[in-house]
Order: sequence, then C-alpha cells, then structure tokens
Amino acid sequence: MLRAMATRLTDTERAYLTQVNQAALVNPFSAARATLDAELAATSGDDPDQLARAVSRLAVRLEAIDRRLEGSDFAEESDRTLYEYGVLFEAFHKFSAEFDAHIRAQISAGATVVPLTFGRSLLAWLVARSIPPARAERFLSLFFQMHRAWYFIAEGLTGVSRPVQALRESLWNNIFTGDLGRYERLLWDRMEDFSTILLGETGTGKGAAAAAIGRSGYIPWDATRERFTESFAEAFVTLNLSQYPESLIESELFGHRKGAFTGAVDHHDGVFARCSPHGAIFLDEIGEVSIPIQIKLLRVLQERSFTPVGSHAASRFSGRVIAATHRPLDKLRAEGRFRDDFYYRLCADVIAVPALRDRIADGPADLEALVATLVRRTLGQPSPEVAADVLAAIARDLGPAHPWPGNVRELEQCIRRVLLTGRCRDLPAPVAEAPDAAAQALAQGGLTAVELLDRYCAALYETHGTYEQVARVTGLDRRTVKKHVLAAAASLAEGEDPGYHPTP
Repeated sequence: MLRAMATRLTDTERAYLTQVNQAALVNPFSAARATLDAELAATSGDDPDQLARAVSRLAVRLEAIDRRLEGSDFAEESDRTLYEYGVLFEAFHKFSAEFDAHIRAQISAGATVVPLTFGRSLLAWLVARSIPPARAERFLSLFFQMHRAWYFIAEGLTGVSRPVQALRESLWNNIFTGDLGRYERLLWDRMEDFSTILLGETGTGKGAAAAAIGRSGYIPWDATRERFTESFAEAFVTLNLSQYPESLIESELFGHRKGAFTGAVDHHDGVFARCSPHGAIFLDEIGEVSIPIQIKLLRVLQERSFTPVGSHAASRFSGRVIAATHRPLDKLRAEGRFRDDFYYRLCADVIAVPALRDRIADGPADLEALVATLVRRTLGQPSPEVAADVLAAIARDLGPAHPWPGNVRELEQCIRRVLLTGRCRDLPAPVAEAPDAAAQALAQGGLTAVELLDRYCAALYETHGTYEQVARVTGLDRRTVKKHVLAAAASLAEGEDPGYHPTP
C-alpha cells in the first residue's frame, strides 16, 4: 500500500494562516484585533459583517487544504500548528450563536447545569478536521470560557469611550493573561494564584467587572454526561464586607461550626467553602476590613486553606480572589489601615474602573449608549423613545457639567426617576433655603440638633446628588441620610419659617 505524501502549506497559505493565528490569540477588545479582522475580511471602513466575511474566507482556504490532506499529515509541525489554529478560529465563530444561547439558558437555570445540546456535533466537527479527541475536548471547554468572557465583558460593561475599551481589554487579559497561547498551554488550570484588585468610585461598575472575571473561569467538559462539570452561575460568590459588623465578618468569610459562639445554632458555610475550584470570590469593599481580618485573609491567600470558626479542621480553597474598594489604598496603607503584605498578595493585577464623568468627557456617545442599554435592562426591551426622554431630562435637569458622583448607579436611578416622575431629581428643586437663613437661625439658637442635621444633609445632597455620597461625607447610614433630606424638604414645602421654632 502506498503511503500518502506529507502535506506542505504554500507560502501564501502560510502567510494567511499566520494572520489567522494572530487574530485567534490577540485580545478581541484591542485595536490590533480590529485591524486583523479587516485584513482577513479584505474590507475597509466600518463593515458590520467584517468578521463573518473573514470567517467565510477562512473556511474556503481550509477546505482547499483539507482536500490535499485526505488522511495524510503535515510535513512540518509549524504548518500543523497554523492549520490547527485556523480550524479552531473557524469553529469558535461557526458555533457562536449556539454558545450564546447556551450561556443565556445557563443564566436562567442558575445552579442546575444545562446540557450542551451541540457539544457532540462540535467535537465531531473538530475531530473530522484532524484535531485529536482529547485536544478537541480541551478546546470545547476553552471555547465556552472565551464565549462567556466576551458575553459578560461586552454585555456587563456598556460604552464606546476609550476608558471603557481599555477596561474591557484589561478584563480579558485578566482572564486569559496577555498571551492566550501560553494560557492554553500552561495556565488554564493554574489561575488561582492570580488575585485581582478593582479600584474605582462607588457605582462605577466594579461589581460587573468582577462578575465578568468570576463567571469566566475554565470549567472542564464532562464527556459522560455531555455537559460542563458545573454551572458558571454558581461559580461566582460575592460578599460585601461593609454590610457586616466585625463580629460576623469572620463567620461570613470562613464559616462556623454549631456552638462556636452564642447564636451559632447550626453549621454555616462561609464564602470560601461555597466557592468551587473553578470559581472566584468577590470581596467588595476590602478597604473596610480591620487589620485582624486582613491577617486571616492573608493566610488564606498564602496557604490556600482556611478553618471555620469553632473548628480545627482546615479546608482547601482553590478559587480566585477578586477584591474591590472605592477607598484610596495608597492612603490607607500610608495610615497603617491596610497592610502592605496583604496588598502585595492581592495585587497580581490592579484594574481601575473609570468614573462616568471621565467616560462622558471622552465623548457624549458613551452616555447615549449607556442610557440605551440601561433602558433596555429596565424595561426588558429596547425603547428609543424612553432613551430619548431620559437624555432630554438629563440635559434639562442636570446639564452637561453634572459630575455624576454616583456614576452608573446614579444613572440607573435617574432613568427610573424619569420613568416615574418625568424628571431627574428625586426632590423638588430648589430645596435649599435662603443662603443665610440657616446661619441666622443657628446664631439665634433657633435650630435643634435634629433640624440642623436635616438641613446639613439637604445641603450636601444638593451638592453631591446622591444619598450614598452624603453618607460617606457625614459618616451616617444611607437610610438615615435620606430621612434627614426628606425631613428638610418637607419642612420647606410646608412653608415653615426657618428662623421660627415654637418653644414648649
């Protein structure tokens, strides 16, 4: 029997597949990828079908190579590598719609793992294109991870400004490193030691950025059950550290055993116990925790194990840690309120989430894109009419110089307020009294402490625009701030003379 001759790529095929290889490995949110897509599609300008054209051209080139192969192998390993990445690039995009539908189905199903209905056909397609079965399964899991990362980064972080584009690029690198090829070879199952700190003002979207990382970990394929081994919806565990008193934080982090302290009537699993080996923990407001808690967290990061309160048995933690804070860590470290060794265990990657005012300053299109997306999420469907009403209300009530101290969260509430009231502010304007009225009443001893606090909170609210920002300035709880602001508004609405207060 004659042995088939080894196949070689032509110089043209080699140059073309080298470009495809670069496109497959480069960050999809980068300018370099946009340039490569245009070259592969042989188009110029803003072509919405550019990627589809590039994949179609690739399929024709690969089919010609397949006809030459016909059971033979490549003469050079470098040619095989180029061909393989071409096949993988085509497969990734060929099944994109099916992956997106599966991701949405898994989001709806929550903890229940949804079978991958097209998994068998995708694997068969890869094997038919000379990809070994075991490697095909690895790439199936990698495809799923990459589609999730794209989905949660693109959907969770809307915007067209350069700061948002840079953020998306940073998040992709955080998941797959700056070298996707090296990640696939060496790091896909070793990301647990790569902790991340997200920095940014309150309301900028640090939670969405953390979710994009935490829901995009590598999850192995279970060939027996034709599904992935776990749900990515359950792989991401969050804990807002500012919500718990010092006495409960340790239990929420590490769990406790029955009888460990008064009130511990049953066993409780903390976030480290609930996090899967393929998942991630998001520790929000890490700047709020005390030094003793920082030390305990540092030990978990160093030793990869933790012990529940009231137990002597250590448990292993294999997930990633993502932390976030709106506080300036450099200042906290200089003041001795945030340990340097803890910081250096967390800072494998530090990502800044841009403020809304910086995004808008780069171009007004970012505000328009954000409003359109948030309106769609609020209503469950797109509504250009509502988006236009919101933008008009913002221009009328807030103006182009509004600093957006509450960032995207403030914008979300602004949209809801417009839907409810037709305006952007939640209190009638103006709410402030005459400039010297409060000072005069105070000088005459005509204000109680409560009334003074009412007016102080109202004045701060006029300046900052959100209850959250006033709470940070005053050190009060958000609900307490709101109570004082509303009390001040009610007092003015009733026409009360700010200098007159009846005595008993």
